[in-house]
Amino acid sequence: MKNVITSTFLILSLSLFFVSCKETGDKSKEVETVAQPEAVGVERFGGLALYTVRDAMGENAKETLKAVADAGYKNIEAAGYADGKFYNMSPVDFKAYLDEVGLNPVSTHQGLVTLENADQMMADVKAAGFEYFVIPVPPMGLFKFDQATKTMGMTGGAANLSEIVNELGKKANAAGLKLLYHNHDFEFQKDEDGIVPIDYLLENSDPEYVNFQMDLYWVTKAGADPISYFEKYPGRFKIWHVKDMDDQGRFAPVGNGTIDFKKILAQKERSGMKYYMVEQDMTFDGLQPLEAINISHEGLKEIGFK
Repeated sequence: MKNVITSTFLILSLSLFFVSCKETGDKSKEVETVAQPEAVGVERFGGLALYTVRDAMGENAKETLKAVADAGYKNIEAAGYADGKFYNMSPVDFKAYLDEVGLNPVSTHQGLVTLENADQMMADVKAAGFEYFVIPVPPMGLFKFDQATKTMGMTGGAANLSEIVNELGKKANAAGLKLLYHNHDFEFQKDEDGIVPIDYLLENSDPEYVNFQMDLYWVTKAGADPISYFEKYPGRFKIWHVKDMDDQGRFAPVGNGTIDFKKILAQKERSGMKYYMVEQDMTFDGLQPLEAINISHEGLKEIGFK
């Protein structure tokens, strides 16, 4: 499948991943007004990766979290940890505000984790109430973005990455957390040694310490089959990223694209999925992220997610 993601998106999105989505902008600014469903009577289910609304979170995190709750989401995945805080709130304050608006902190992407800072970072993640500590890209400088080809990749080899992830998994376990590795498309492609990194990670990690967050869009983008991975490695994919792909190969709201989520959802138990998070890395054609999350929540319901 041809890569149709624009270079602008890749540069912005991947740089944000690498810096763990540090907040930017004037925090006092109000979030753009978007019609939200009434909180009373809204059916609350499913999760949202806050990376989807990262700009709004940078402008006014509390108002955005309220909008996420009003859209009907129950769980959240953070992507905004910096300097010991989540979206400029201490771990305890962040958890308290989530409680106030009725959101459950399930997972958090921690792109700046290293073997040296992991213990403190994991203590903060635990204090904020999260269950899953997610590695969003190969850490510690291993993640690469090729400006010439506009593609993602990694250096150091699969064995080196596996050693780091396994060590971080043991640290997470000691901290009372569960570690997951999140995929993009490049982990499903053979490297220069003929190794498929995701397969190596799956085969060389102890499920007591390391499991996986499957991003269904990126698996599809890579030309791989999610269900075949569920069959070969049952129980290893604890969280899914649910995001759709339009007929141009771009990100789309759930239910507005070409991915057969019903077929994949039928294999939920085999996969080991405990939670799922809607994520849309970028919106197109004038659609705003806070509008997209409402469309996706309706799409979840139509598909059969609960």
